[in-house]
Amino acid sequence: MYRLIVLIFLAATAAQAQDRRPSHCIAIADAAPGLQYLHKAAFTDPVPQFSVRISYIDHSMFAIQTQGGLSAVTDYNGYVGADFLPTVITMNHAHDSHWTMFPNPDIPHILKGWGDGPQGAEHHLDLGEMLIRNVPTDIRGRFGGPPEINGNSIFIFEVEGLCIGHLGHLHHEPTDAQFAAIGRLDVVMAAVDGGMTLPTDAMVRIMKRVKSSVVIPMHWFGRFTLDQFLVEMSDEFAIEKTGVSEYVVSLRTLPRTPTVVVLEPDYPVSFDDDI
Repeated sequence: MYRLIVLIFLAATAAQAQDRRPSHCIAIADAAPGLQYLHKAAFTDPVPQFSVRISYIDHSMFAIQTQGGLSAVTDYNGYVGADFLPTVITMNHAHDSHWTMFPNPDIPHILKGWGDGPQGAEHHLDLGEMLIRNVPTDIRGRFGGPPEINGNSIFIFEVEGLCIGHLGHLHHEPTDAQFAAIGRLDVVMAAVDGGMTLPTDAMVRIMKRVKSSVVIPMHWFGRFTLDQFLVEMSDEFAIEKTGVSEYVVSLRTLPRTPTVVVLEPDYPVSFDDDI
């Protein structure tokens, strides 16, 4: 009898360890006050308790890692620079640098941001510690052709009570219905190329409407477009140039003032590369 009780207790404890802290993505609420916490950690280091590590790999690829060992790579194009097998990859096919036709079949969850036809993709992947969902958006047609309906997805990662959004290759300002479906984002990765996705002023309008605590620029092709975005955001957002590729954040450590956190892209290395 005693052994049975112990087994039940251990099983319950293991289940609780994988529980996802409830998030407020769909609630309209102010960001929790706190201090920003930046931590230059190795890609393979453990993630601190109640926190999420976001690593900027390249272009629009980020690795989102949890304390429990889950990892998601956004806009996966087939190479992340190390012998690293993520739990989940998301892809968008507006350009070949945002997806691959041949993802590693050993990756447990491969989420395409587009569907077969105008219906679009529909994802609601619950991994216990992390929930991943998407909001489809249109992309421009090639060579002036008609737009591809629901050809892109904004992916949202709900983890440790945080809502983390990745806008993908966004080509238009979201509608009111799409903004409602996205909900409240604590952290958002936004393309700031100035034209291949959206003009800078349009992306700035979106960021000021979303009002995330943390905005991480991506998809910039030089300091000019990045700096232009920073200048236009600086009237309402603090600017933090970290000089590193990784950002560790939790509900407690979200910045008190909405902040643009500039990360430097850097491919992770394997253990062999460090030797």
